[in-house]
Amino acid sequence: MPASGLSAPFIPPQIGGLGALGLPPSGHEASRGERVFVFPSGKPAIAHRDLKSKNILVKLNTTCAIGDLGLAVRHDVATDTVDIPLNNRVGTKRYMAPEVLEEAINMNHFDSFKRADVYALGLIFWEIARRCNIGGIYDEYQLPFYDMVPSDPTIEEMRKVVCFDRQRPSIPNRWQSCEALHVMSKVMKECWYQNAAARLTALRIKKTVANLGASEDLKI
Repeated sequence: MPASGLSAPFIPPQIGGLGALGLPPSGHEASRGERVFVFPSGKPAIAHRDLKSKNILVKLNTTCAIGDLGLAVRHDVATDTVDIPLNNRVGTKRYMAPEVLEEAINMNHFDSFKRADVYALGLIFWEIARRCNIGGIYDEYQLPFYDMVPSDPTIEEMRKVVCFDRQRPSIPNRWQSCEALHVMSKVMKECWYQNAAARLTALRIKKTVANLGASEDLKI
């Protein structure tokens, strides 16, 4: 029985693809959850630091929840300080942003952590999109960079692919024939910019996905 009404995994690898129009609801929920740093006044903002599909759970009502906050950092707006947990854990290497792999992230700047989360969110969108059924065609489930690194890549292997070679997961041409995936492909690419400051904000992503779902041609 799923605990607390939660059911996993977020992107089931079972036979059969997700409906193409099933992308926006999941993506919307994930991006809304990723906006955890936009809290009402007085509450601390949070960046996850280990965002990946396995850390997103789907509730029985199909809404999503982000779990495993063991690496999350809190931002105290009143004092403009970042509370970083004191543990030896590191995030999942496959989902690390370029600046994290290069150890160039500004640990004193809260926006740095938000931007690294957005990079990982773009990879999650790619995982969802692969499972979307377009005209009876969909891809098997794969992790990001599955065709570029081993199943358990090292920091060095990810750094070479992401930072030196500047590789990103491939976007199939056929996604451009589906309005939802066409829009989401653009979002993914703008989440993956090498320059962290150029990436989309989670709020911009949320609005884009919400608008996509609300469009007359894509009733969801």
